[in-house]
Amino acid sequence: MPNATQNILRHWCDAVPNDRLAHLIRDTERAFRRALQIRLAPHGVPFGHWAFLRILWECDALTQKELSERAGVMEPTTFAAMKAMEELGYVSRRQLPTNKKNVYVFLTDAGRQLKAKLVPLAEDTNQISTAGVSAPDLVITRKVLLAMIANLAQDEIGPLPEPECHAAPRPRKSQRDRTARKPATQRRAARRAT
Repeated sequence: MPNATQNILRHWCDAVPNDRLAHLIRDTERAFRRALQIRLAPHGVPFGHWAFLRILWECDALTQKELSERAGVMEPTTFAAMKAMEELGYVSRRQLPTNKKNVYVFLTDAGRQLKAKLVPLAEDTNQISTAGVSAPDLVITRKVLLAMIANLAQDEIGPLPEPECHAAPRPRKSQRDRTARKPATQRRAARRAT
């Protein structure tokens, strides 16, 4: 697919310039993925291993289940990727003496060394993608995307519960008595005057 990203751009410019943001974001992610895939290929690292490597560079010794959750993929996908990454010498999988139930994933030295080679490729992809975009526009883009993620995260857990009463809470009786009533001496004086 030598023209895959150009086809995406052409599609957005010509066919659906006002389509939904979800589609635009998905196609942007596809373009990012393609650009990074091209850069990872000469190093023999499939794109599918990239997310797992990034997670393990930050937090080694995770269970396969934890790794699946952090990567946002199903456990069988993680299992297959870890098996392939182990064969490539990037990770080792083993149980801890204190926990024979779980299999933990550890980076090998070869897996750790990939960070110095691969992270600059991802940074290069980001720089290329933002060429010609002003710094203030990038700040706004980041702010908008984070707000969208926050909105969708809130939607995932459900709407916030509505308060039972929409009116302002009434003060307790003792507070009402102190603020609404005159002191006793003033009340007595007012009764005598009538």
